[in-house]
This record gives sequence, structure tokens and C-alpha cells, in this order.
Amino acid sequence: MELQVQPGDITRTAADAVVNAANSTLLGGGGVDGAIHRRGGPEILAECRELRRTDYPDGLPAGRAAATTAGRLPARWVIHTVGPTYAKTPEKYRQKSETLASCYRESLRVAVRLGARSVAFPAISAGIYGWPMADAARIAVETVRSLVGEVGDDIDRVIFVPFDDAAEQAFRAALDA
Repeated sequence: MELQVQPGDITRTAADAVVNAANSTLLGGGGVDGAIHRRGGPEILAECRELRRTDYPDGLPAGRAAATTAGRLPARWVIHTVGPTYAKTPEKYRQKSETLASCYRESLRVAVRLGARSVAFPAISAGIYGWPMADAARIAVETVRSLVGEVGDDIDRVIFVPFDDAAEQAFRAALDA
């Protein structure tokens, strides 16, 4: 499994599956979530509403993942995952770090079930949820690397799509570590 950093707009990234840093409602929002819903079109929202009606009536829990069509995106699927908000106290930090890692694990497991060979990730929780970028990138890269034995034969390429220069530097540093 090849890990890449490809800075830019995740809604323009060519991959089988694009991961959405969603909120638990699955009904769109700001940041990556809003951009994916806007560019992908109403098909994504329709399938998200169906997920809410059937599988997640109380919302998608943090650390879990669910897939929908990608609508008009240059991908086949969108994998929605809800990241945790950052916590500064050591006990809460450990718990929420595990939830953040679960976002990456569960998204890759969903990708394998779908048959996706390439998956693009944003910096989950590193925007409005306040996670420091360097730590978010470290958790992302370490988690994906830890899954090589589990999903490495099924997924050829994982693309981290940082949204600015600081995020790009953090992901490149995490890959070099």
C-alpha cells in the first residue's frame, strides 16, 4: 500500500473513495463536509438521509464510518466519518486519540468492503474540531501504516489531501518519521 501526500481540494481528488470529515448528522456542514456535499450534489445528501433513517437514526457515532455515492465527485464513493473534538487533559486526550485513529481504521475497512483500491483522506478533526495539525497527521499516518497487514492487499493507495502549506508539511513530516 502506497501512502502519498497530495495537497489541494479533496473534492477534486481522483480516488475510488473520498473520506468526508462529517458531522454526526450526516446532513452536511462546513469545511470538508460542506465542500463534499456542495460539489458532490444532492445524491450524497439523499443517501445520507437514508442512512439516518435506517442505520443511524441518532447520527453516526464518532470513530465510525459509512459510505454513500460520490455523486458528481471524481470518486465512486464517499466514506463519511465523524472525528472527535480535541481534548487537552491526558485522560480525555488518550480516549479521543483512539477515536481519531478509529476514523482512519473504520474508513479503510469500509473501503475494502466496497472494493475501493484508492482512498483519499482529509485531515480529520484538524479544522473546526481543533486538533493540532502535527498530532492529527501523526495519528493518521501511524494508524494507516498499522493497517498494512490487514488492508494492504486490498488497497493500493492512500492519499492524504492537506488543505494548506502547514497541513502539507505536517503530513510530509509524519510520513518521513
